[in-house]
Amino acid sequence: MINFKTIEIEDKKWIDPLLVASDLSGCHQNFGNLFAWSKVHKTRVAKINDYLVVKGGTEINKQGYFYPAGSGTIQPVIEEMIQDAADCGHDFILNGISPENMEALDILFPGQFSYEEVRDAFDYVYLLDKMVSLSGKKLHRKRNHINQFKKNHQWSFEPITLENLQECWEMNEAWCKEMGCSDDNGLKQENCATRQYFKYFSQLKMEGGLLRSGGQVIAYTMGEILNSDTYVIHLEKAFRDIQGAYPMINREFAAWIKDRYPHIVYVNREEDVGDEGLRKAKQSYYPDKMEEKYTATYQGGR
Repeated sequence: MINFKTIEIEDKKWIDPLLVASDLSGCHQNFGNLFAWSKVHKTRVAKINDYLVVKGGTEINKQGYFYPAGSGTIQPVIEEMIQDAADCGHDFILNGISPENMEALDILFPGQFSYEEVRDAFDYVYLLDKMVSLSGKKLHRKRNHINQFKKNHQWSFEPITLENLQECWEMNEAWCKEMGCSDDNGLKQENCATRQYFKYFSQLKMEGGLLRSGGQVIAYTMGEILNSDTYVIHLEKAFRDIQGAYPMINREFAAWIKDRYPHIVYVNREEDVGDEGLRKAKQSYYPDKMEEKYTATYQGGR
């Protein structure tokens, strides 16, 4: 049985190099997400050889793992994970695996896994240049919303720092009250993760930007480097009654990313979790590609 431990902020020191070595594209393969959502998903971690192994789930029959992240020979690592599931009395299920992961599993364990697409977990991925320029006919509505925002507001954009972080949290609290977080389990869980991003902003090495109108914070966003060519956006909040606030904070932070990290090609804006409103909003930017995710269930030699 694998000796898993609760993920702690200090684990970032040994987990980050393993994630960098794998250069994975799914937003879940990222320390910020693993840590911030760990209380919600009961995430535990372990190191086997030179691989990060992640396990989560609140009930014994819903325990699942992520594809190992690291370097070296991966087959014995997966075999040890299979044994852990057997020792714990539940199926061996890998969550969030990519088509590339599936190909690797079929080579290492031919005919021993079945796969199921999880559309609600697909990540929306966009070219960074497009998010900055918003060029083309498809995005003309975004440009119009931004022009209206500029016309109606005395606005400013600035990076999030320890000096203005509290203002963003106060805006987040107001947003939560407006959206009814206390009555919506999904929003309640998201706010639990959001609290972690704010509490450990420096230790997580989060980055972000905020939008002001008349000096007041009306929108903010947070993210970080995901892999060698992609930046991931963890949070983006704006007051819904302020026209253009969402596309404005989106565009301004994209421009900040491009200026700070010239090598970045894509922005991963994470999944829609099956929420129709989120799906519509993410599709309205016309993703350049989707980061597909599947579950792999071990069938053994059957």
